[in-house]
Amino acid sequence: MIKPPALQIGDKVVIIAPARKISLTDISVGVDTLKNWGLKVTFSEHLFDDCDQFAGADNVRAEDLQKAINDKDVKAIFCARGGYGTVRIIDKIDFSPLIDYPKWIIGFSDITVLHSKLHTLGICSLHADVLTTFGDTKDSNMLYLKQILFDEKTEFHHKKLEQTNDNGNRYKIEGEIIGGNISILYSLLGSDCDINTAGKILFLEDLDEYLYHIDRMMICLKRAKKLDNLKALIIGDVSQMNDNKIPFGKTAKEIIAETVSGYDYPVYYDFPAGHIKNNTPIIFGVPATMEISPNEINIKYKNPEVESSGKKYLRLLMYTVIFFLAIWGIFKLCALLLAKYL
Repeated sequence: MIKPPALQIGDKVVIIAPARKISLTDISVGVDTLKNWGLKVTFSEHLFDDCDQFAGADNVRAEDLQKAINDKDVKAIFCARGGYGTVRIIDKIDFSPLIDYPKWIIGFSDITVLHSKLHTLGICSLHADVLTTFGDTKDSNMLYLKQILFDEKTEFHHKKLEQTNDNGNRYKIEGEIIGGNISILYSLLGSDCDINTAGKILFLEDLDEYLYHIDRMMICLKRAKKLDNLKALIIGDVSQMNDNKIPFGKTAKEIIAETVSGYDYPVYYDFPAGHIKNNTPIIFGVPATMEISPNEINIKYKNPEVESSGKKYLRLLMYTVIFFLAIWGIFKLCALLLAKYL
């Protein structure tokens, strides 16, 4: 996996709106926060466009994202809002520039579309608040987000997790954390954004869904083998659910617990991430060590060095030189042998 480099004071970042429309008032707290971090904040060209519920037509939202990806001076892309709409533009985007010039893409909820696509390409991303929720989240989460982006801290500690199936054991688990919004992951099944969960730590969150639909989506994820062979399952916020006049009979947690009851990996609930004020940033794709005990979790992210484009070209140049030296050596040896025996 390719981890984007840390931000530096003075770096240029851009705010985009790949889904629901926004106003300047909606993101004012977020903009001020980024500026206070010492970042040069820019707006995508069509950030405040209005097309029904979307932040502009599909083509202009895709254009804004593509420009942000292509611009080598942009060091991070902050998503302004989730909602719905990112999946409508995902197939219009060329993500290949991020392989040589990786940059953080930050957001959650509908932005799970981008996280999933990036993961299939081997690029890390950051599941964290969108600009519209910067003013609602806890100050400690904003500090942690800044520390991650500026590579000042890569550890997280949280108490009071609810656990279900590990009999009080303590686990030390190593693996990449991936996942995001249940509804979005469900909608991406079978597409080129469909993530491989085998051997991974899967994080899930959602809100404002009907309980029967949570059941449908979890069963579908199970049938698609997305819940097989996990290192662990971490459940964030799954609150504010809806029910029919005839009750479904289970809470969202109970639905999830029933779905994964046949697996032997640890399952933990109430991780502070998702559509809540305590939306803890999660680094997707970076190798992590999770130490989990009955009522707490510690996450330590490894910090693999990102090979810069310059280093990559130097390495390729070195291999090219070695190759031609080897060919020259073979021809020289053949010439000596011919001279000796002919």
